[in-house]
Amino acid sequence: MTDPFNEAEAARKDLIAGEDAEGRLDAWLAGALEGEFSRNRVKALIEQGAVTINDAAVTEPKRKVRPGDRLTIILPEPEDPEPKGEDIPLEVLYEDADLIVIAKPPGLVVHPGAGNWTGTLVNALIHHCGDSLSGIGGVKRPGIVHRLDKDTSGVMVVAKNDLAHRHLADQFADHGRTGPLERAYQAIVWGRPRGLTGTIDAPLGRAGDRTKRTVKKEDTDDAREAITHYQVLERYGEKPDATCIASLVECRLETGRTHQIRVHMAHIGHPLIGDQDYGAAFKTKVNLLPEPACTTVKAFPRQALHAYLLAFEHPTAGETMRFTAPIPADMQEIIDALRAI
Repeated sequence: MTDPFNEAEAARKDLIAGEDAEGRLDAWLAGALEGEFSRNRVKALIEQGAVTINDAAVTEPKRKVRPGDRLTIILPEPEDPEPKGEDIPLEVLYEDADLIVIAKPPGLVVHPGAGNWTGTLVNALIHHCGDSLSGIGGVKRPGIVHRLDKDTSGVMVVAKNDLAHRHLADQFADHGRTGPLERAYQAIVWGRPRGLTGTIDAPLGRAGDRTKRTVKKEDTDDAREAITHYQVLERYGEKPDATCIASLVECRLETGRTHQIRVHMAHIGHPLIGDQDYGAAFKTKVNLLPEPACTTVKAFPRQALHAYLLAFEHPTAGETMRFTAPIPADMQEIIDALRAI
C-alpha cells in the first residue's frame, strides 16, 4: 500500500481478528486499539491508506472484518500537545496588561482538542499576545477563563496573567450572585415561550453522548443545578391563536453548565433555530416558513445563539467593565427574514 506516513516517525501494529470478530472495520479497530485512538481518528487513518487487510490496502471504514483477517495499521506519532501561535484575525474589544476582551465569531473553536488541534482561538491568542497569557489553564488553554461553543458567537474575556485569571475565575464561579459579573445571550427560538419572562430551573447532566447534556432528576448522580432566566424580545409570525412561528429571546444564566441555554430552551419546547443537537425534531418546521425566511433558515449552519453582553470587575483596577457585541450578520439575516413574515 502507499504509506502516507514516515516510517521513522510512526509505529506499525499487526493484528489478527479473532473467531468472534464482526462489524465495521473502523469500529473493530478502535476497540482493538483499546482506546488509544478514537473511532473518528481510526476512520481518518483508514481513509488515508494507513490500514491493510490480508496485505491489501483498505480505505473504506465500513468494510466488514471477518474472523482470521490479518490487519496492519501504521500509527502516527501523537500530535504535539502544545499549541502554536497562528495569524488568525481577532476582533479585539479591549486589551490591557491584565486581560483581553474579544468578540468571538461563529465557527471558531475556543481551545485545541480532538479533531481541532489548530485554527482555534487559543492559537490566535498565542500569536496576538505572545507569552503574556495566564498559564493556569495549562498549555492547551492558556488564559481561558470561560468558553463559548464553537458555533456560538459573542463576547469573551481572556486572562493575561495568573492573578487576573484567578480573579476572573472566581467571578465566573460566583455567577454574579455577589459581584458585578453579568452574562446575557440572544437566541432565536422556535415558537412562543410562555409569558414575556420566565425561569427554567432544571438540573442538567450527561446524555448518552459524552459531549451532550440533558435534563436530569435532582437525585441523579451527575445532576447539576442549572437555572436560566429568559425574556421575550420579539415575536415573529404571530397568529390569531396567540402562537407564533419564532421568537427572539434574551437569556441570562444563574449557573453556567455546558449547553445550558440550548438544552433548557429545548426542554420547554422552544429549541434554538439551527440547533442540530437539541432541535432536530423541529427540522421539518423550516419547510412551513414562507420565503425568504425558508431559504434563509435552511442555509443557517449553526444554532442561533449569541453572547451579546459580558460585564465583570477588572481584576486590578476594581472597576466594572461592560462589553457588548452586536448580533452577527448571519443571525441578523434570519431576524430580518422573520420580521418580514
